Amino acid sequence: MAYNKTPWEKDAGFGRKLKTYRNHTKIIAQPGIVMKVLRRKRIVLFMAYFLLLVLTMLNLANYKWTKEPQQCNHQMRSTTYQSRSDIRFLYRPSLAKKRQLIYVLTTWRSGSSFFGELFNQNPEVFFLYEPMWHIWQKLYPGDAVSLQGAARDMLSSLYRCDLSVFQLYNSPGGKNFTSLGLFGATLNKVVCSYPLCSAYRKEVVGMVDDKVCKKCPPQSLRLLEEECLKYNTIVIKGVRILDINVLAPLMEDPSLDLKVIHLVRDPRAVANSRIKSRHGLIRENLQVVRSRDPKLRRIPFVDPGHKVNKKDGSDYHSIGAMEVICDRTSRTLRTALNPPGWLKGKYMAVRYEDLVENPVKTLRSVYRFANLTTNHDIESFALNMTSGSSSSSKPFIVSSRNATQAASAWRMVLSIQQIKQVEDYCHHSMSVLGYERVRTAGEAKDLSKSLLTRSKL
Repeated sequence: MAYNKTPWEKDAGFGRKLKTYRNHTKIIAQPGIVMKVLRRKRIVLFMAYFLLLVLTMLNLANYKWTKEPQQCNHQMRSTTYQSRSDIRFLYRPSLAKKRQLIYVLTTWRSGSSFFGELFNQNPEVFFLYEPMWHIWQKLYPGDAVSLQGAARDMLSSLYRCDLSVFQLYNSPGGKNFTSLGLFGATLNKVVCSYPLCSAYRKEVVGMVDDKVCKKCPPQSLRLLEEECLKYNTIVIKGVRILDINVLAPLMEDPSLDLKVIHLVRDPRAVANSRIKSRHGLIRENLQVVRSRDPKLRRIPFVDPGHKVNKKDGSDYHSIGAMEVICDRTSRTLRTALNPPGWLKGKYMAVRYEDLVENPVKTLRSVYRFANLTTNHDIESFALNMTSGSSSSSKPFIVSSRNATQAASAWRMVLSIQQIKQVEDYCHHSMSVLGYERVRTAGEAKDLSKSLLTRSKL
């Protein structure tokens, strides 16, 4: 007779469930086995947690040592870059070799146009003349000190051959910048030479005729950027960075190899040249004077009995600007005398008077600092430009002249009152740089007496 299965037995999973139930009952009945299983689980969980902790620490250590340090203005630079209409720079490959970057730190009427030509004439140098001029023109009448950050950020872009930064200072609705739209472009050997223009050859030493260069075809900034990338040395000369400490973020940046050449000149000679060039420096003088500290006590500009005339107004701004210029120069010199880590080995001071007295020796010293090699043509150029027959030249024009006589012209032109005022503003920088003060007008006009002593730098 057939056996009738119970409903539980008819269930296909009944046997498995019963077996599981019995095993579970067996384990419960043996507490030792339960504790052993729990201990194993705790050990496994602890090892997993420990491994996760070790991996996290290794990842943080790797992040710390491989991430490049960022400067305080990095965010600003990133914002500038990412706002570009052309984002090709994001895909620009990093350079295998760092370029040698040079900034010529100086002020107006210090002989910087001639000094800049010593780099402009070198076929191994990509040279830019006063690029921050565009900032000052666009943001006029902003005072000089408030524009320092914008100037530094422009340099940060230019040293990376990112010339699109010029578009930020273009006129609203204006045409795109071209190679000929840059300040001083028609005297630039790169802009006026092959392959951007057929008028000149970069390797041939000689001044550029701006009338000839103006006939060159304007090239896009993209082409000028591509030309910039071919050079291992980039030199920028500017008068609108007033204090070397402004450049600290760039000099600390490990992706840049920036050095500073500080071109200085007797501030009395600078003041005299500023007065001579007052019509060409009206806007700049006003921007600098606007940065003066209103709380400082100042000596009178003229003698009490002096009859005021129209000329005094422009002379006031020309000499008044020396207060701000010398104050910022003083800050630079104090930093140079006790250089922080970011400045050691990256700073060189050059006196204009030493340059014109011994141009070849000074040129060789400057080139060594910039890791450049001089040659006979460039040395002859420097010698010829400082040994001409004329003792003066038009402002802002580089020409051959008797530079030694021009360097001391202020002694015969400035009044003793003007001299005293400049000396009052600039006494610290004069002391550090080796410029002696004068006591009388007669002493100033006695050209047989040198007012140069040894610099403390």
